[in-house]
Amino acid sequence: MNKDLTVGKERDVLIRFTLPLLGSMLFQQLYNIADSFVAGKFISAQALASVGNSYEITLILIAFATGLNMGASVIISQFFGARRLREMKSAITTTFIFTIALVAVLTVVFVASTDALLVMINTPEETFADSALYLDIYVYGLLFMFLYNIATGVFTAMGDSRTPFIFLAFSSTANILVDILFVTAFDMGVAGVAWATFLCQGVSALLACVSLWRRLRSVTAGVEAELFSLPILLKIIRIAVPSILQQSFISVGNIMVQSIINSFGAVVMAGYAAAIKLNNLVITSLTTIGNGVSSFTAQNLGAGKTERVRTGRNSAIAIGYCFAIPVFLLYFFLGEYVLRLFVSSGNEDVIAVGMSFFRIVSPFYLCILWKVITDGVLRGSGAMKAFMTSTFTDLIARVALAWAFSRYLPVLIPGFDGSVGIWLSWPVGWALGIALSLYFYWKGEWKKSIL
Repeated sequence: MNKDLTVGKERDVLIRFTLPLLGSMLFQQLYNIADSFVAGKFISAQALASVGNSYEITLILIAFATGLNMGASVIISQFFGARRLREMKSAITTTFIFTIALVAVLTVVFVASTDALLVMINTPEETFADSALYLDIYVYGLLFMFLYNIATGVFTAMGDSRTPFIFLAFSSTANILVDILFVTAFDMGVAGVAWATFLCQGVSALLACVSLWRRLRSVTAGVEAELFSLPILLKIIRIAVPSILQQSFISVGNIMVQSIINSFGAVVMAGYAAAIKLNNLVITSLTTIGNGVSSFTAQNLGAGKTERVRTGRNSAIAIGYCFAIPVFLLYFFLGEYVLRLFVSSGNEDVIAVGMSFFRIVSPFYLCILWKVITDGVLRGSGAMKAFMTSTFTDLIARVALAWAFSRYLPVLIPGFDGSVGIWLSWPVGWALGIALSLYFYWKGEWKKSIL
């Protein structure tokens, strides 16, 4: 059911809207978490390192999908909030046509460059073959991943966060079972993990697209909508390209950090692979709340209800704390037991690496939520220059400091573990990004609608 986010008490509207979004995100993350879980538990620590190593490159592809999702979602939300349904339908079909063309290009580029990317990030020889195999299969399923992201973005733009959750809950649960089946019963190794993800993402994409097509047939717009509109595509690109660049640069930054981590060997790689998946689960959860704020902002700006955006942002921050505080306590005090879900017995050194990361990074979950939720307002309003400035500052600082801290702190402090220096770069980079996001929000230029 389509939901109007411009009416009702802001806190209640956001809770009802963001809870299914969070559920969808958690199940989406199960794809990657399941891969690491099965690789670490049922194959080997080396397989876990291979999947984790490949994951940083797949984030570049996910950046394109989520960036395009965000661009389409913001424009469709504003059309929906302004009740311009013909333009809304045209924006949807335009996005799907553009998506298919983009996926064709990305597939060719990444199939041809897998080995070069793995060499670029200093992938150790013992994990190279499995990393390349996982990446190749992942790239074959790009169309499914993109179509699902676009379909869910459209549902979210129309205020429906429940339908994508249902589809993804089913396919993600199936992914875990198929992962285990392919690895344990068919002895397919890392390839089994990758093919399971391929098949289950295909199912979720198909279900989401069919459901969306049926939903759009019931939306009457008076005059038939254009199948493809260049002016609308340009509006979408205005939001999508900065979002893609932002996500891509984050991924490139993560790859650069991964290359630093790889220089410390397979044990640190495996510990980081487990910890970063769990860390990304938290950050992505908070970002999902921010994405809900983006749709809320876009609809309300389209309807001319600016003051609701301020109240909604404050409510979203409170919702974020309800999630961030328990997770921080879990990771900081009991993270060892969570990490054991990914690491087979006897790998205590891998657990120690993961706990080192958690003890340094997890307390700052209580701070970073201010940035990601405020960024939701900036994105939803189309203030992409401000959004990108704060994000790139955070990223550049983290990459530079990861290199500097890991290299020079062991020299300055005898006995200091260089890998710990990498983890210290997270809170410093986050602090800079938070300061800039809050500055741009208080400056107030986000109040102008882009339609």
